[in-house]
Amino acid sequence: MSGEKPGLTHIDASGEAHMVDVSDKAETVRIATAEGHVKMAPETLALIRQGNAKKGDVIGTARLAGIMAAKRTADLIPLCHPLMLTKVTVEIEEDAALPGLRVTATAKLTGKTGVEMEALTAVSVACLTIYDMAKAADKAMEIGGVRLLEKSGGKSGNFRHPEAR
Repeated sequence: MSGEKPGLTHIDASGEAHMVDVSDKAETVRIATAEGHVKMAPETLALIRQGNAKKGDVIGTARLAGIMAAKRTADLIPLCHPLMLTKVTVEIEEDAALPGLRVTATAKLTGKTGVEMEALTAVSVACLTIYDMAKAADKAMEIGGVRLLEKSGGKSGNFRHPEAR
């Protein structure tokens, strides 16, 4: 970080929240990947796998919800910049060890600000959608582990979570 002291970029000198001015930043390719999971009863996981949830295709609906959420992040997080995303992917995999579903989202653009919040929002909303779609079968499901796995691009460079798989 070239001797810079990490700080809260959305707080100005007087302690007020503000939107960061990115007009002087260089445009670079920026990519961020986040993950989260939904733990559930093995029977609920089987119901989802078999496509027998009352509300329909849980995984397909959650994937679309995550992609849509990434595109709307600036509407949800007050100080996020509206971004022209060039790619968003949401992958949902069965994880028998939980048991449940593991969600991974990647957001990408060429721009002046990062896409970490978009990846995190995609994961969060996909997990919430899984819960919503399957809650009739299992209200005890647990959403957890939402974290940034890695990011690249921009002034602060690359980051990889120390526990990333």
